[in-house]
Amino acid sequence: MSFLRWVTEKLSVESLWDLEFFGEQAQGLSHRKADEDSAESLTSLPRRDTMGSFLPDSSAYEPLTVIGHGLDQLMTVNLARYRPTGEHVAIRRIDLESCTNDMVTYLQGELHVSKLFHHPSILPYKSIFIAENELWVITPFMAYGSARDLICSHFTDGMGELTIAYILLGMLKALEYIHHMGYVHRSVKASHVLISADGQVCMSGLRSIFSLIRHGQRVRVVHDFPQYSIKVLPWLSPEVLQQNLEGYDSRSDIYSLGITACELANGHVPFKDMPPTQMLLEKLNGTVPCLLDTTTIPPEELSMKPSRSGADSGICEGPGAGRHSNGDHASTSAGHPYNRTFSPHFHSFVEMCLQRDPEKRPSATTLLGHPFFKQIKRRPSEALPELLRPVTPITSYELQTQDSPSALASLESGLSHLDVDDWDF
Repeated sequence: MSFLRWVTEKLSVESLWDLEFFGEQAQGLSHRKADEDSAESLTSLPRRDTMGSFLPDSSAYEPLTVIGHGLDQLMTVNLARYRPTGEHVAIRRIDLESCTNDMVTYLQGELHVSKLFHHPSILPYKSIFIAENELWVITPFMAYGSARDLICSHFTDGMGELTIAYILLGMLKALEYIHHMGYVHRSVKASHVLISADGQVCMSGLRSIFSLIRHGQRVRVVHDFPQYSIKVLPWLSPEVLQQNLEGYDSRSDIYSLGITACELANGHVPFKDMPPTQMLLEKLNGTVPCLLDTTTIPPEELSMKPSRSGADSGICEGPGAGRHSNGDHASTSAGHPYNRTFSPHFHSFVEMCLQRDPEKRPSATTLLGHPFFKQIKRRPSEALPELLRPVTPITSYELQTQDSPSALASLESGLSHLDVDDWDF
């Protein structure tokens, strides 16, 4: 059954071409009973209307190039120019006629939550509308890409500690808000952390989000396993993976934050190379990833040439696999990329996040006061662009001659390092 027929039969709206179908009316829709309950409990909260701040008209957008595809090739992502202002935006164009009911349900939940959330550290949806048989979702274009893109393209041994502090601070502000609103994110990882040209850190990845609100009341735990979660398994907490009667709550996101901190610092994801069964056993047995530096890698291994070993699992079993150095941690061809020392506060932060017992993990609000963040002295807009050098934001490619083949080739070259399949706008 097509999307258009499905919504006509199920939702009985007057016109699918009305922007408000995915705007105010969306608050009365639900892809899960949990979302209905969440909307019921949050109706009294003030909302700032960011939806519809861009025109719901496809002619108002000038596509520049295709960034990538997703959703089993049903989604095309374009970099475009918003004609009224000249601003760069990202457009997700989803072929609704080809979507299954499950995909529609999945998308509808994301759009519902995007209407509820308004926070500077959460990627805003500027407009949502239907153009012919496509759903168009307009968001700001985050010109540095995701934190994962930066690791893969420039910081292959991990980022510097101060850079990570700014990124984690933005993530924690978003998680504090999400948890306050009664939700669990369930997809916290570096590819869902986007950075704008002016250094603003925004969380994305709202498709897997789940509500803790039932019948207007916050429940203690939930038991639902994230749909389409195969790519996020290394980041999920032991209690989410275990799927037992004890369930999980917002503190599962804190564990994922700790894994992301290791990902940013080490240049790779803990447990990434393990089969799912082994990963689950390691997590349930209390194996804790850590930051790879002079305090966690034995001196004799630091003096060796980097080779394939246990550090690829991210659990401090040895040096990493022949990675190149980056601008943050200088090293020579004879040196070891992890011959560096992170601060005790950073190690403490990660250890607190990765406690096996969720009861021992601090909340996002508590972590915002951690001494690790005392090293931050400037605004992200002032510090991050400087810390990320020599990386430059993609929109720094001037497009005055955008119609010329050379300008388009330059733009596409700048976009080539983005892993859009895992970049959830």
